[in-house]
Amino acid sequence: MRGTSGASLAAAQERFEPVLRAAGEGARALGGEIFAVVDALDSSGALRRTLSDPSLPAEAKESVAGRVLASGFDPRVVELVQSMAAARWSSDKDLPDALEHLALSATLADAEARGTLETVEDEIFRITRSLQGQREARQVLSDPTTKGERRAALVDALLEGKADRTTVAVARRATTAPRGRRFVATLVSVGNVIAERRERLVASVTSAVELSAVQIERLTSLLERAYGQRVQVYVTQDPSVVGGLRIQVGADVVDNTVLSRLADARRRLAG
Repeated sequence: MRGTSGASLAAAQERFEPVLRAAGEGARALGGEIFAVVDALDSSGALRRTLSDPSLPAEAKESVAGRVLASGFDPRVVELVQSMAAARWSSDKDLPDALEHLALSATLADAEARGTLETVEDEIFRITRSLQGQREARQVLSDPTTKGERRAALVDALLEGKADRTTVAVARRATTAPRGRRFVATLVSVGNVIAERRERLVASVTSAVELSAVQIERLTSLLERAYGQRVQVYVTQDPSVVGGLRIQVGADVVDNTVLSRLADARRRLAG
């Protein structure tokens, strides 16, 4: 989200963060309720458009949100949704997207309160890396025609008893409520939100060979100097890149692999 919607989300995040920190491990329950609101907005175009309509007075939208969430929702969640309904959004899809981001932040705040956020970050990366060679599993986890219960059961089989409860929760959410995205892509976005909470950038590095600890440390130092902030480097080994490194930090991509250089040479020859 950019522009007005991005500013609205940033403002909501700033207001909601003290609530999450005060809630401690209870933030997990708040996240679950906010995810329920996201599901309700996704399933009701009329409600989504009403709460996002810039032509309606803020008070009217707050009233609608209050009536919809009057029963069974934590007052802190009701207040959050009302304040977000009163904000301005570039499109009606931006409101549920922003709420999903806050729901994820609340879920991650549980791990933060327990001191396991770094563990969750590592586990999320390892899941995405391990699925690279498992095409069938990736398809099942992202297939909207497969029953959600089956997809959730696969996540449980992979992670139950082997991963932090927050990792299991976000992975289950990623497969049962993909919202038009692939499973791995959703987990990558989760990793970015974790990095945001830890006030770091994430650098995804693809290398033809395994990098040593010294090489990773040197690369991390170079990236931190380039970006002026802390960087978490995750390395994936992929022999198909032949040689060199492919580094992605947010939207920035530096591809110095042999494969990339060959492709560039072919384009030059074709031109």
